[in-house]
Amino acid sequence: MLSKRHFLFALSLSLATAAMGSAHAQSGLDDIMKAKLVKVGIPTDYPPYGFVGPDLKPMGLDIDIANLIAEKMGVKMELVPVVSANRIPYLQTKKVDLVVSTLGRNEERMKVIDFSVAYAPFYQGVFAMKSTAIKSFDDLAGKSVAVTRGAMEDEMLAKVAPPTTDVKRFEDQAATTAAFAAGQTQVIATSVSNIGVLSQRNPSLPVEYKLLLRDSPCFVGILKGDDALRTKVNDILLAAKADGTLEKLSQKWLKRSTGDLPL
Repeated sequence: MLSKRHFLFALSLSLATAAMGSAHAQSGLDDIMKAKLVKVGIPTDYPPYGFVGPDLKPMGLDIDIANLIAEKMGVKMELVPVVSANRIPYLQTKKVDLVVSTLGRNEERMKVIDFSVAYAPFYQGVFAMKSTAIKSFDDLAGKSVAVTRGAMEDEMLAKVAPPTTDVKRFEDQAATTAAFAAGQTQVIATSVSNIGVLSQRNPSLPVEYKLLLRDSPCFVGILKGDDALRTKVNDILLAAKADGTLEKLSQKWLKRSTGDLPL
């Protein structure tokens, strides 16, 4: 009898937990639609994804994606500035409903939050002036390339650059970018975000993307188990991918195609 009582208690607890989980899974979307407001965590110091424009308002690719999601949901949007360290905690404590902040997906993060389909590329690449002809890594032969010592770009460049490439290593990204901007090298290997900073500070500098070193797409972060909200965001992003909106935003802000974004 005692065993049966324990079994019934465990069963009722399991059913209650499942019911709570189901309610939780839909609570995010329900709350947004009820409030007619979605709170989105965005970057404000990471061009071209998110930065403060001349009018002191946030702008960039991530802000455009946040606007798109709010528009398609038919709700107003509240932008909440976040940084790398607090993006996930803000989501977990419901300070934001979504995180649209160059968020990459990995196994550790997938244990604590959910992710949408990818909406944009984030990448490390080879950049140079428009007048510099570079179509393949072979074209780096004999050219000077600025790179940050020990950075991911340094490691990847070492694997693909011809032996005659003149690799000039600097101690940090700021020094690497400054050297290239000053004309000390013909080429720079860095992330698209660093090029965004360079372009923002030197708008007349005709620098462009040349070659891809590594792709690490961006995903929208969603509270763990919030399946209804995740489905809604996915529907919006997949429609934007199908109608060319994501491609236009990538070309606008990153100067390159979205490529094959993962689901």
